[in-house]
Amino acid sequence: VTELSPEESESSTGGYGKSISHVVIGLKTVKGTKQLKLDPTIYDALIKEKVAVGDVIYIEANSGAVKRVGRCDAFATEYDLEAEEYVPIPKGEVHKKKEIVQDVTLHDLDAANAQPQGGQDILSLMGQMMKSRKTEITEKLRQEINKVVNRYIDEGIAELVPGVLFIDEVHMLDIECFSYLNRALESPLSPIVILATNRGICTVRGTDMTSPHGIPVDLLDRLVIVRTQIYGPIEMIQILAIRAQVEEIEIDEDSLAFLGEVGQQTSLRHAIQLLSPASVVAKANGREKICKVYVEFQ
Repeated sequence: VTELSPEESESSTGGYGKSISHVVIGLKTVKGTKQLKLDPTIYDALIKEKVAVGDVIYIEANSGAVKRVGRCDAFATEYDLEAEEYVPIPKGEVHKKKEIVQDVTLHDLDAANAQPQGGQDILSLMGQMMKSRKTEITEKLRQEINKVVNRYIDEGIAELVPGVLFIDEVHMLDIECFSYLNRALESPLSPIVILATNRGICTVRGTDMTSPHGIPVDLLDRLVIVRTQIYGPIEMIQILAIRAQVEEIEIDEDSLAFLGEVGQQTSLRHAIQLLSPASVVAKANGREKICKVYVEFQ
């Protein structure tokens, strides 16, 4: 701040008092100097922040908020200790444009625009108070929001970051859900959809037709199928050893081999869940390491 001059004028209410009509402030950076004529409300913010000539400040143009960063180091004194914080003179331009990036979802936009905007008269206000806060998000509203979002993307104002929708046990969905998914995938705003199932040929729920994985054929044609193989005994033993190391459980080789066989007969999840009770039984018998007998005890 190189200049701070409030300009007074006759009070609009009459009398002998005067009011601040505007304030003239001079700002300086390494690259230039600018003199600004500011609203009197900003002068109140300057007074509140105790801004004086020689201070380094930040004024937000949209809201008029004033932030005092500190005292310019050009005004530093020779004292060893001071209560003032000295900062260097700003290096950029006096007027800077700040780009603000905000992450919002399509649901946030739908919910924000679904709120009814009534009038300011007493009947409208009473009606808003009597109505429920929750408002249905209609298909028409979604289409309007999608049009606005697509326009922003075309103009470069917004960038689309597709989300990921993971659906486990997808064979539990019925034909209506599959129809909705099929239509939603055609939208350019659709997320990346990952479906998981362990079923083979089974009936599509809500119909009499059978299909691979319980998914309708028209939707199945649009998917990239990644086949997963069942873990072998060696792989199960390696996974169990890693899990035991993570849980800080000591276990011998015979117990790991036995748990690998159990995992082959049942599932890997069941074999992993046997580690904790086997560790408890081993400690109850005064041993730190799990032996095969404690696993067989389960």
